[in-house]
Amino acid sequence: MDGDGTQDARGTHANPVPRPAGPPDTTRVPPPPGHSPGARVADWFNERRPEAEPGIWRFGYRRPKAARKAERLAPLTIAGMLIPLVLGIIVWSFWRRGEVPYEFTLLRLFTPDDWWWGGTLATPKELTGRPVPYPGVEALEVYAGLSFALLVYLVTRLGGWGTVVRHYIGRKAQPARALIAALGALIALSFVFPDSFPVVGWDAVPVVTPLFSLIVLIGDGYGVYSSPSKELLDTLVTLLVLWPFARLGGWWPLLRARLAARRGADGSDALPAAEQPRAGWPELREAGQHRVADVLTAEVLAGRMNDVDCARVTRGWSRARGQGRLADFTDTVLRQGAAAFTHPSGARDLPHRAARHDLLTGQVRIGRWAEAERTPLAYGGVGAALGAQTLRTSLLVVGPSGAGKTRQVLAPVAETLALQALTGACAVVVVGGPGGELGPDTAYDVVVRVGDPASVHDLDPYAETGDPDEAAAILAEALAGDLDTVGAERAARPLAQLLGPYRAAHGRFPALPVLRELLDGDRAALTDLRARLTDDRHAAMRRELDARVRQTGAAGDPGPVLADRLALLDRPAFADFFGAGGADGSGGADGSGGSGGGAIRPFSLRAIAHHPLRVRVDLPQHGHEEAARLIARLVLAQFTAVAREGARDHFLSLVLDDATGTVTPGSVRRVQRLRSQNAGVVLALRSVSDVPEALHGPLYGAVGCRMALAGVTTWDGSRFADAWGTEWVETKDVAQHAVFADQPMTRAMHALRKLVTGKAVTTEAVTVRQIERERWSASELAHQVPPGHAVLSLTTVTGEHAPPLLLDLRA
Repeated sequence: MDGDGTQDARGTHANPVPRPAGPPDTTRVPPPPGHSPGARVADWFNERRPEAEPGIWRFGYRRPKAARKAERLAPLTIAGMLIPLVLGIIVWSFWRRGEVPYEFTLLRLFTPDDWWWGGTLATPKELTGRPVPYPGVEALEVYAGLSFALLVYLVTRLGGWGTVVRHYIGRKAQPARALIAALGALIALSFVFPDSFPVVGWDAVPVVTPLFSLIVLIGDGYGVYSSPSKELLDTLVTLLVLWPFARLGGWWPLLRARLAARRGADGSDALPAAEQPRAGWPELREAGQHRVADVLTAEVLAGRMNDVDCARVTRGWSRARGQGRLADFTDTVLRQGAAAFTHPSGARDLPHRAARHDLLTGQVRIGRWAEAERTPLAYGGVGAALGAQTLRTSLLVVGPSGAGKTRQVLAPVAETLALQALTGACAVVVVGGPGGELGPDTAYDVVVRVGDPASVHDLDPYAETGDPDEAAAILAEALAGDLDTVGAERAARPLAQLLGPYRAAHGRFPALPVLRELLDGDRAALTDLRARLTDDRHAAMRRELDARVRQTGAAGDPGPVLADRLALLDRPAFADFFGAGGADGSGGADGSGGSGGGAIRPFSLRAIAHHPLRVRVDLPQHGHEEAARLIARLVLAQFTAVAREGARDHFLSLVLDDATGTVTPGSVRRVQRLRSQNAGVVLALRSVSDVPEALHGPLYGAVGCRMALAGVTTWDGSRFADAWGTEWVETKDVAQHAVFADQPMTRAMHALRKLVTGKAVTTEAVTVRQIERERWSASELAHQVPPGHAVLSLTTVTGEHAPPLLLDLRA
């Protein structure tokens, strides 16, 4: 997709047909009564989206009350904080009242033995008739200050005051946090300078006077009794008292924010971009793009932009800034406004939405996490969502028919991927049966109805590749990937021995009927092909073809098996399909585009690697079940091959409504590598038994997200239980033991108690143990998951994960 949105998806190969940019599409869904479209989009754009655990709906997320209560400190912690405080107050009150002798103070530690005279801090004992060096008043004050400082340190350290205060005050929002800290600072200053607070009646704590006495002792009283020195000391003490409260209350950041807001109101510096409403496009203004920001702000407030437009322009700005194309971005937005960077199809929204989407985070809401015993407090009762970060690790959904796989899981996922494709963030391929359960035709750019004569597009079986080996590998996976007798690796060789020479002779790959004849060993077809390779430059291709001819008819030749598989697609119902041959886009065996006279346009799945297309492939039904599985394997093989191509900045996703028959050893290996290729698949199965038993473990290990819907069997549940593993839990065993008394009086009391209550006297013995238990057992998955619910585990590409939790899909 070009930066100015002038490419059309009607060209379904890697190079779309250019088209002029049309006028902006301003059609909108009618807003709710009393709520303008501009205000609705602005509110959505400005809503907070905090970081949260995987699988949580981030739009307007608030932590549950239960989680917030659990984060509060235990009552024992509060008691542990208050007990040292009470003891410290008692000790200090005894000191001040003269009831604590010197040997319990720091004075005894620092006083020489010949200085010791007994007494207390309040009433030191005076000795007469002895030449004892008497410490001065300044020394006593300094000792008192040191004792008080030690007492305060012990109280705060033993009581954990720092942790408690930071927990209750440091986490509050501004300005409440600053006001509480200011109140604490005033209380602390009232203890240090009680004379400045007439309403209080207590004495000053020994802070200022000991410091002043220390200065007197150090300076020997020279020049320290002046008034300026005393005021300077008071100022220093005040700053020292205020400093911890300023840090706790965040006074300086709050002051800077207030000043920045005032300057912003005056037309000068504004708030940081992260703190401004998104509807004002602060990132653009911070980068100096004020004209662009003004245009987009006016478009949002006027209701000419929807959520798709906002997400698309935001993505366009990120790409332009990363690629250094700011001038192109500015010119496009100023010319086209809300219609800038429109999807190649010209669509700016889907005709209908059935789920809630947040395109800024790339999430779709699929339900609500149940408030169950195993659900962590952060998840209990909040919205459940799937996003690109989780879908990139691939998702496996298992549930019986009618459990809600398509309606409640796959349809919302396909819808959100289609919306993200309109923003340029991803390309999506949806494979399912006809019926529109995965979205109407108008929600897709390309709809391939295999077997329907009214289909507009055909599916290129070679994915527009020019490499015979790659084309052979794709076809081998589709034709023989699920066969134990042949296998994809063995089937790729005869296919490559025919596709290479045919392309060298004709300039394109053969149509499927022609390829079937060659695999069957038709002498006329093989002779005609070799006659076209007489040129010396085709010597290598002649050797390949001769090797294939020698193998024809030999024991163990996979050619007839592959020809029989191709016969499933060489039916009258598919006569107009699979005729698009080579990489040059020519169709059919003769390059005519199929028997429909060119009415069906070939589509190459390789186009999704270059453009954010929305593709839907409808598989044939009614007697063509085996052909449908073969086509699904073909699409999966082409998708994994395309995902390996070059660097791209959009996500590739494949949604398989029925993955029966598509899980092969080769596909499992390729699916596991998709997360590093910015791609992912969504596989839905009615039962794990639809997958070969040898692949159960590799399949569960290849996907990062797993969902078991209500109604799965215990056999299916056992696979999920093995994949989810075990956890350590704490159990309590209570045992009651009869009490046998030895004393006659005690036995009489026990007999009386048994007569009254009817129960023998017992004691309880409680045993607490740590045991290893399955997160979800097979029986629990089969019998304890309510209807309309599922158990879902998630993993992101960064390694974050959510444990298997109960999910209400109906909420």
